[in-house]
Amino acid sequence: MIRIAIVIGSTRPTRRTEVAARWVAEAADRHPAAGAGQVTFEVVDLAAYGLPLLDEPLPALFGDYRNEHTLRWAAAIGSFDGFVFVTPEYNHSIPAALKNAIDYLFTEWNDKAAAFVSHGVHGGTRAVEQLRLTLAELKVATVRTQVALSAFTDFEVTDPAEPGVCAPGDHQEPTLHEMLDELISWSQALKPLRESATAAGLQPA
Repeated sequence: MIRIAIVIGSTRPTRRTEVAARWVAEAADRHPAAGAGQVTFEVVDLAAYGLPLLDEPLPALFGDYRNEHTLRWAAAIGSFDGFVFVTPEYNHSIPAALKNAIDYLFTEWNDKAAAFVSHGVHGGTRAVEQLRLTLAELKVATVRTQVALSAFTDFEVTDPAEPGVCAPGDHQEPTLHEMLDELISWSQALKPLRESATAAGLQPA
């Protein structure tokens, strides 16, 4: 079975990213592959891991993690076959907390696939472009289709200090399912590489 993490890419209090990720999880569970038991989806919240600014003494490439928070994060990420990153756009880029969390690890990301759900005034598309570049360095295959949620039309917000409700247009769930089709296919296609790396001791079991 393929395991996909839905990563909440912001740690800001009252973040809109969380309500977007919950919508992704609900819509993903309606995907035919989930109904057939071929794939499972799990929400992974960066805020729950409390990662400080990168404080490992060695680069992640060496895989010699020393801190308990790193080991916990590595065990979580290493258990998945693919990822849906749900990210806002902050100043033409991704949140610092998401970049920090990605930089903590290396082999745990390798030979896996990723897809993107972004949100913001411009749909968060510029954040995803930066995220694709970062993940390419980590040997992550990123799928073409993405979901871009508009701050103006895909959320219902009555108080700007609150996250509101994610209420995507009718076209967004079919786009999400198309994206998941690609993500599941790529996650399955890369499985032999992950298995070879694990057998060679290059990836965690």
